[in-house]
Amino acid sequence: MLFGSCLFFLCIIAGSPLAAQEGETGFKKADFYNAMAGKNADAINKQLEVIKTSSVTEKNAYEGALLMKKAGIAGGAKKKLDLFKEGHKKLEAVLQKDSSNVEFRFLRLMIQEHAPGILGYKGQLDNDSQYIRENFGKLLPVVQQAVREYSKKSIFLKSADL
Repeated sequence: MLFGSCLFFLCIIAGSPLAAQEGETGFKKADFYNAMAGKNADAINKQLEVIKTSSVTEKNAYEGALLMKKAGIAGGAKKKLDLFKEGHKKLEAVLQKDSSNVEFRFLRLMIQEHAPGILGYKGQLDNDSQYIRENFGKLLPVVQQAVREYSKKSIFLKSADL
């Protein structure tokens, strides 16, 4: 009986959209958020390759966030600016189509909070942080964990507000 229950549970998980999204494409949100949290160019590049070859539908949002993150650790002002602009264009295009996506607004908040002021990319910090707090429960558990971890160091998101 226990074996049958476990087998049934595994079949349910394997058939879920999340499992399909993360298993078939090689894209794993936990790995993505680990790369976003660090300052390792190799981890970011690896995630960019995974995303480029995956069939994940939110590809441009994730790629855009990674490119902007990479801009913060790249060498040379021109390269930094080019990476940031490319990533900005991708992430903002996705957000323009779907501004109600809590996860994408979290991606934008992470970038905005650390972007240099000269880039002028801080205009949605208050709105995004409020939206994330109000809709935190709608996020997948792996993204909720990333938000919780991020909130430990954030000025705009506090753990107590989630």
